[in-house]
Amino acid sequence: MGANIGGRPVAATTAMSPGKHPGGRTPVPEVDRPYPSAFPCGGQILKAAVLYKAGEPLRVEEVRMDPPKNGEVLIRIGAAGICASDHHVMQGTASFPLPIVLGHEGAGTVEQVGPGVSRVKPGDRCILSFAPSCGWCHYCRTGMGQLCATHRATGSRMFDNTVRLHAGKEDLFQMQKLGVFAEQAVVPQEACFPIPAKVPMEVAALIGCCVTTGVGALINRHGVEAGATVAVFGCGGVGLNVIQGARLLSAAKVIAVDIHDHKLEFAYRFGATHIVNGKREDAVEAIRRVTGGGADFAVDSFGSQVTTGQAIKAIKTGGTALIVGLAAAGETVPVDMVDLVRNQKTVVGNYYGGVSPQETFGKLVDFYLAGKVDVEGLITRSYPLEKINEGFEALARGEDGRGVLVFK
Repeated sequence: MGANIGGRPVAATTAMSPGKHPGGRTPVPEVDRPYPSAFPCGGQILKAAVLYKAGEPLRVEEVRMDPPKNGEVLIRIGAAGICASDHHVMQGTASFPLPIVLGHEGAGTVEQVGPGVSRVKPGDRCILSFAPSCGWCHYCRTGMGQLCATHRATGSRMFDNTVRLHAGKEDLFQMQKLGVFAEQAVVPQEACFPIPAKVPMEVAALIGCCVTTGVGALINRHGVEAGATVAVFGCGGVGLNVIQGARLLSAAKVIAVDIHDHKLEFAYRFGATHIVNGKREDAVEAIRRVTGGGADFAVDSFGSQVTTGQAIKAIKTGGTALIVGLAAAGETVPVDMVDLVRNQKTVVGNYYGGVSPQETFGKLVDFYLAGKVDVEGLITRSYPLEKINEGFEALARGEDGRGVLVFK
């Protein structure tokens, strides 16, 4: 993320408004009915990395793709980030339907638009959002499009509850309606955010997830003021961007915590003022010592029982713990309730920057073009699609920065 992202379709419990979606689609509240293959024969052929079974490598193979339907766009993928969230799905610690084309951090160029598309046109270069907003549910109407109920109800199918990819007689899901580990993808127009030509595809791809999740967690959060102290647990792609967000807001002290020295040294490049190796010393005590009693804000960008528990303990009286990284499904954290209440601590979950992602995308593109956010510096490895499993092996080894798939 990085931050891990949920996505298995679940039965919708939110009452759906009657009538048509503003983009012309009919709302689909039920998700458990059978969904037919939309393309019985023929189709456009492309290469994609498919996960058929958790615990196995991705298989790069040719698949068939349907043309875009109402409100949908065909994107030629330019770049895609290799994120820990995808790795969680591969390991089986995050639940998504299979078989699936993974990849939720990407950017590309519009090649074709379906009926009713008004947001983009062929030739537009776009950041892709893994939380496309329907525009009419409660969350979308209140500026919380990252929590869109319709998107969550339909999961890794399109908004009409069908799929666009097929391998042989099997239908394939697309992770979060994207599936950017492929040469092309059909996505909802709501996922597309046009960008200037001077923003490289690799940069745009990372803005699509780890930069928005990390920087957005702080810049969209009221109360993070100049002079604040911020502790960041985990120095992967998301954590480095939390550090950048703290620097943008003129935090006085930014304490980076990780168990790998090479990641901590990397964190200095992005604005950390202090580093703590959690294997060699008590991270909570170190943060209290550096800050004089506890951080104003502690951000868990890793997502685990240990790091979330440490983030809560590391904040001062009246402080705030932001939980950005998602732990494995079902993992829980014991909390000292006396500490939480008597010290009036606040614990907040923060998903995809905390607001509708397209709101954050625009800010981050501006920051990047102004030289205020370093995105290229995050990229330490590039791979063609055929070597995607090598990219995930490097991720599992804990190598610095972000690996990126680059499509020619």
